[in-house]
Amino acid sequence: MSKIPETGRTSRVTIRLVTIQILVFSLLLTLGGRLWYLQIRNGDQYTAEAADNHIQQVVAPATRGSILDARGVPLADNETRLVVSASRTDLMKMRDRGKAVLTRLAGVLGLPADEVAAKVRLCDAKTPKPCWAGSPYQPIPITDEATTQQALQIRERAEDFPGITAEPTAVRRYAGPGESNTAQVLGYLSPVTDDEIMKAKNSRSPLLRSDQIGRSGLERQYDTELRGKAGVTRYEVDNLGRVIGKAKSDKAVPGANVVTSIDARVQAIAERELDQAMKDARKEIDRNTGVPYKADAGAVVVMESKTGRVVAMASNPTYDPNAWVGGISGKDYKALTGKDSNYPLLNRAIQGQAAPGSVFKVISATAAVNAGYSFTDNYNCSSSYSIGGQVFKNFESKGYGPINLGRALEVSCDTVFYDLAYRQWQKDGGNNPKNPKDWFYRTAHEFGLGKETGIDLPNEVRGRVPDREWKKSYWEANKDVWCKEKDKGDKGKAEDDYAAKIAKENCESGMRMRAGDSVNYSIGQGDTLVTPVQMATIYSAISNGGTLYNPTVGKAVVSPDGKNVRQIPPQSHGKLPFNGKTRDQLDAALAGVATNGSAAWRFEGWPQKEIPMHAKTGTAEVYGKQTTSWFATYTQDYTIVMTISQGGTGSGASGPAVRNIYNALYGVDEKGKIDGKKALLPHPEQKLPRIEKDGTIEAQKIEPPAPPARKEEEKQQ
Repeated sequence: MSKIPETGRTSRVTIRLVTIQILVFSLLLTLGGRLWYLQIRNGDQYTAEAADNHIQQVVAPATRGSILDARGVPLADNETRLVVSASRTDLMKMRDRGKAVLTRLAGVLGLPADEVAAKVRLCDAKTPKPCWAGSPYQPIPITDEATTQQALQIRERAEDFPGITAEPTAVRRYAGPGESNTAQVLGYLSPVTDDEIMKAKNSRSPLLRSDQIGRSGLERQYDTELRGKAGVTRYEVDNLGRVIGKAKSDKAVPGANVVTSIDARVQAIAERELDQAMKDARKEIDRNTGVPYKADAGAVVVMESKTGRVVAMASNPTYDPNAWVGGISGKDYKALTGKDSNYPLLNRAIQGQAAPGSVFKVISATAAVNAGYSFTDNYNCSSSYSIGGQVFKNFESKGYGPINLGRALEVSCDTVFYDLAYRQWQKDGGNNPKNPKDWFYRTAHEFGLGKETGIDLPNEVRGRVPDREWKKSYWEANKDVWCKEKDKGDKGKAEDDYAAKIAKENCESGMRMRAGDSVNYSIGQGDTLVTPVQMATIYSAISNGGTLYNPTVGKAVVSPDGKNVRQIPPQSHGKLPFNGKTRDQLDAALAGVATNGSAAWRFEGWPQKEIPMHAKTGTAEVYGKQTTSWFATYTQDYTIVMTISQGGTGSGASGPAVRNIYNALYGVDEKGKIDGKKALLPHPEQKLPRIEKDGTIEAQKIEPPAPPARKEEEKQQ
């Protein structure tokens, strides 16, 4: 065996030592660089983060401001309840993910175990209600109706209920003063989500995990003002969680109070009268179908004519907003959102769209005058009107002979407006227009239709003016479907034949403004859609001389200490497109509707000299449904518009209810005499409620409204 030379062995050892030295030097260099990066380059950042790791925050939610009526009566405020909450974070750390704890808790609270468990699961697209839509790190309320005994059991047996708290907490209360409800106007609250927290992080009103925010109505519209700012107390703790000091803390700032123009007394009466009108309508037989009217939904708006302020706004079907307080149950959620619910969460006063029927004729009359037709000339009110073989009938096929536009409004003569619209359609070029003036469509836009009124409530809808631009876009979106459906008629079924005929017409010429479209449009039929608040805005503008006001519910925002009062003044968004002469002619005609026209039987005995009443009835036909009732009215003080879906005629279904609201406002008895002592609000409330030195707002006393005096014939129905 040969020996390795001594020099070779030394060389290998040297190489290994050098390699090791290089590795050690590299590691030291890397470690040194990392230490420089952590301690010098980003030292301040990590020092701050390390400090934060030793800071624990305790959040004290701010007291949410109240929503008050015009006289200071609370519509929404707060009350202290015993709230039982669960920490989902603590429950998820347990082996069974908190199942045993929640089961024991359900036993103490007397609730089904599966319902309690469902309340702490997180909401997603696949998870049914109830579930938790808020932050997973926020305490989740299980119930806000715990008894003192139940709360004591939970607190005394804390070892059996880890992650569970039971303590007095201020929760929202929807007071319902005087048996008023005001649900859709007020809205409701629900927990803030992580996405909302992130979006509001750099805003003027950041959100905390404990916050509840408004989801609809005034609660959403004025959420920033009402919510206030939560208090945060910061404690310094050691690595064992023991408190070693107190860091900088922020005091809670209560939310401001919102004073509204709503009068709870009038609101209660408006709700009651709307509900009663719908019940009465269901007792009447629809002569077209032979079955009772369904009267499945309705709305009423009471507005100050000279300011646009909303005195009452009711929507039916309705709901109890207190159902959302403390987390809504699965049963209640289904009742409010299911297919059979008829969607009571909708505020039909601003979100319910329907053809307006004859209440639209004030717009058509103005359009005719602006197009050059005289208000005082006579036009033939025949029982029917024919265009190209198609017959358009007057309502109830009644004719009045030659009458002027004022009388046509009084008796609601359809054929006069058919004729005017057809003449203008011909002037515009008929089926081959070149430069159409489109007075009837232009005037509707100038009256504010087809866009929001600007009311201070979220999710208002625009309605629709079916002008040429809309016709074209609608045809482009639907022509393929119509063209496929045009040959599917079944001669054995009239409905199928009719549907196929319409599909064929729409396929071939649906982009055109046809004569039938224009004449139907002139009486508020066809594809026109409006909301009750739009019509109330229009009729109040006729009353006040032509100013279109943004409807407003909020009247003032008052700071918690009462020292800062921000009033919300009425704002205008335009003028009606008529001169003073035309306005006065319309005003006189609408007064005639109430004294000598289609609404006269509903205002029999009304003190017209003392309180001049103006009205317009409307009965809108809807294909496949029963007629929609409309009733639009105004005095110099107030405008009231009511509508009932599938409720029958305007004066028939809505008339008595509107009359009873006016009776309550002005103190008018069934014989037409005015009793000032019984008048709830003979003139709109001008002042704000009294604010005390400590910031509290004095509330006027309110009692449930007395039932209206109904005539004998109404009692017998």
